[in-house]
Amino acid sequence: MVTALTVAETVADPELPVLTLADLGVLRDVSTVDGRVRVSITPTYSGCPALAAMRDDLLNALHGAGYDDVEVRTVLQPPWSTDWISAAGRHKLAEAGIAPPGTAPSRNGGPVPLGMPTRSVRCPQCGSADTEEISHFSGTACKALRRCRSCREPFEHMKEI
Repeated sequence: MVTALTVAETVADPELPVLTLADLGVLRDVSTVDGRVRVSITPTYSGCPALAAMRDDLLNALHGAGYDDVEVRTVLQPPWSTDWISAAGRHKLAEAGIAPPGTAPSRNGGPVPLGMPTRSVRCPQCGSADTEEISHFSGTACKALRRCRSCREPFEHMKEI
């Protein structure tokens, strides 16, 4: 039987299906205690509308692999950060035409700041740093819509959180 961790690491993110939950850093822990598989996930933010889909997809994958007793728990502390996206995940985002986030702004505990710093974002198509933000929000709240001034292609950018 394939390990529960190996199965959980293959589950795709419902909003960014080019990434697995492991790539995104949402999959926090997978353990087996007294025959029960316990999976801990941290959503990208507490009101994430994909949380139920993540839970269902993990349950379906693990049940399909032969694990009957599965519990998926939501862990909110520490809060998720774009710094948790793996190197492979950042590469997959760029390959899909989504500019990966830079380093998240540092903070000293407390709530996540609402203001997002402006930074140079490279075009995932041509590599130019001459890009502009078209909309602060895109297909999901964690992405912005940008356009490259060099190749004129629009693209999404995953914001640093």
